[in-house]
Amino acid sequence: MKMSIRTPSRLLELAGQSLLRDQALTISTLEELPMELFPPLFMEAFNRRHCEALKLMVQAWPFRRLPLRPLMKMACLETFQAVLDGLDALLTHGVRLRRWKLQVLDLQDVSENFWMVWSEAMAHGCSPNAMRNRKPVLDCPRMREQQPLTVFIDLWLKNGTLDEYLTCLLLWVKPRKDLLHLCCKKLKILGMPFCNIRNILKMVNLDCIQEVEVNCNWILPILTQFTPYLGQMRNLQKLVLSHMDVSRYVSTKQKEFVTQFTIQFLKLRCLQKLYMNSVSFLEGHLDQLLSCLKTPLKILAITNCVLLESDLRHLSQCPSISQLKTLDLRGSRLANFSLVPLQVLLEKVAATLEYLDLDDCGIVDSQVNVILPALSRCFELTTFSFCGNPISMATLENLLCHTIRLNNLCLELYPAPRESYGADGIVSRSRFSQIRAELMGRVRDLRHPKRILFCTDYCPDCGNRSFYGLELDQCCC
Repeated sequence: MKMSIRTPSRLLELAGQSLLRDQALTISTLEELPMELFPPLFMEAFNRRHCEALKLMVQAWPFRRLPLRPLMKMACLETFQAVLDGLDALLTHGVRLRRWKLQVLDLQDVSENFWMVWSEAMAHGCSPNAMRNRKPVLDCPRMREQQPLTVFIDLWLKNGTLDEYLTCLLLWVKPRKDLLHLCCKKLKILGMPFCNIRNILKMVNLDCIQEVEVNCNWILPILTQFTPYLGQMRNLQKLVLSHMDVSRYVSTKQKEFVTQFTIQFLKLRCLQKLYMNSVSFLEGHLDQLLSCLKTPLKILAITNCVLLESDLRHLSQCPSISQLKTLDLRGSRLANFSLVPLQVLLEKVAATLEYLDLDDCGIVDSQVNVILPALSRCFELTTFSFCGNPISMATLENLLCHTIRLNNLCLELYPAPRESYGADGIVSRSRFSQIRAELMGRVRDLRHPKRILFCTDYCPDCGNRSFYGLELDQCCC
């Protein structure tokens, strides 16, 4: 007869499950329960909707942090409410068990799955001390000692109503705001009536927010209402603004808004990453924004925006761009501009620039020659993308010659030269194959590139580009 041998950790886990099954879990049993049993037992109670057991386990939780977000994908509102009810006993009734250590309810999307880690530890017999020594998730610098609990959350506000879990949480937080600290590090606004957004922002400590993305077709009055909140996010590190069009308003209204908006950047002394996509109010006003930047940027993306030549000149003169690692200007038309300011800009960032994207900027042969000397000195560059610019074979060859000394380049993306296209504007496959063969020979003579791709214009039928490597049979669509 074959006998089943079970490890002590497995026996403890089975004993815990038996307590749940028999509804025998009490405060006194939790006081004696081995710490390593709490995570698997909590998962079991959460999955099987043992709400009373969840309330008790929250009150006796022996860890500083309760990372609930990974479990909520399989939760119902009832179990989430049970966790909040357990926290209520800690906050409002002063229940404090001997082993209680809970200070943080974590509802963030975190990469490390606490629950899987503990499950693996149980399976392999790891000690709780080994688990305690894992790298902790960073806390909020604004956590205050007089508030016994901090709730971490990432806010994603989209069209329609709030999801039921967020609604439940906010209704629970509101009357308890003096007893807990609601900390949001990431805020994404994709829609929703602004009156609802304003009510939520009033509940959050705006000092805590480190990343903001706003992708809304807001009219000017709404943008004006949001602007003061932006200025209160003093620890903001990353700002993404997309699809903001105020072009239909009279110029005086636009100027008033631009002034009000840009002065908020004077308060953003931690800003490192700035992304602006399809933002209409930059045209002719970029200097106002740049003059308000008080810290060096690592990433600057101004994509699909209408700029004036003066905007490019002001960009090259801005002190805050001298340490850029990423410069992304794709889709911002530079045709008919003097690219001397871009040359100056590249010279300034040559020691730090790692990623340069000039796709679809409308740059032509005569403009390329202006930036080549500066580009050839960007020795830290790892990615260079130049797709969609109408240049000739001769200019493309010259460009490839000037990137020969950039030994860190891992990915290079270039447009199919003008000679690849027929009179109808469609790429000629046979001609393009011949050109690629010629380019392959030239490039191999000059250097050994890590990865070079040539791309066609957008297909009128599918709307996509085709990418081809140097080898004749290499195609990635």
